[in-house]
Amino acid sequence: MRLRISHTTTYDYDSPVPYALQQLRMTPKSHDTQKILNWDIRVTGGTKQLQYEDAHRNVVDLIGLETDTRQVVVQCTGEVEVTENAGVMGSHGGFMPLWMFQRDTPLTKPGPLTRKMVAPLKGIDDPLDRLHALSTAIREGVAYETGMSQITWTVEDVLAAGHGVCQDHTHVFLSGARLLGIPARYVSGYLMMDDRIEQDATHAWAEGFVDGLGWVGFDISNGIAPDTRYVRVATGLDYGDAAPVSGTRYGSAGEKLAVHVQVQQQ
Repeated sequence: MRLRISHTTTYDYDSPVPYALQQLRMTPKSHDTQKILNWDIRVTGGTKQLQYEDAHRNVVDLIGLETDTRQVVVQCTGEVEVTENAGVMGSHGGFMPLWMFQRDTPLTKPGPLTRKMVAPLKGIDDPLDRLHALSTAIREGVAYETGMSQITWTVEDVLAAGHGVCQDHTHVFLSGARLLGIPARYVSGYLMMDDRIEQDATHAWAEGFVDGLGWVGFDISNGIAPDTRYVRVATGLDYGDAAPVSGTRYGSAGEKLAVHVQVQQQ
């Protein structure tokens, strides 16, 4: 399937920003089942300083904001061809050793609620069945609700609240999988929805590593394996490693963010 994507991120500041650097992880990864036909990133209010691959082999563009800017617009457009793989990404590669994906982060560190959710799953022998059961347990315990969570929520915050979005579902899955002794990683990207083209956010899902299969994808929020409607952009130990935009700025300016995403079949 060939997908066309348009992703515009706009930052408006209520006073001039003297200096800022932003890291953009907005270029999809090429691999056996995903081919980037064309991809372009344009920045208004800033300039591209350099491009590099990080430890997770994410393509990162470093953007310097123009002095005293009050608005920055990042516009990504391109076409990606995706082939069916039943959610299986295959063998591990890259700079990060596999054991690193069993490491907890501040956002994914398990507590009593996570351990309670995972305890009944430890008796499942097959690792793939264990991960499917984990995905089901998360959907049953954490309702999908937009506008109800915080970007800083830990897995314990999510489980205590009983609701969240795809980022929250993914973090809980990562924490649970690692408790079960299975390496797991965060994936950010795009999803072509069946009922709309216009979207107000990117998507997130997880991958767990299963011997004999390699990395296997789980979209916990939708209860399915990623298929040809999914475009992988960045991966990491949690959201912080795979966030579309991250960085730092000087000054006390207030910030307003607007995101506009379109994903459609060509």
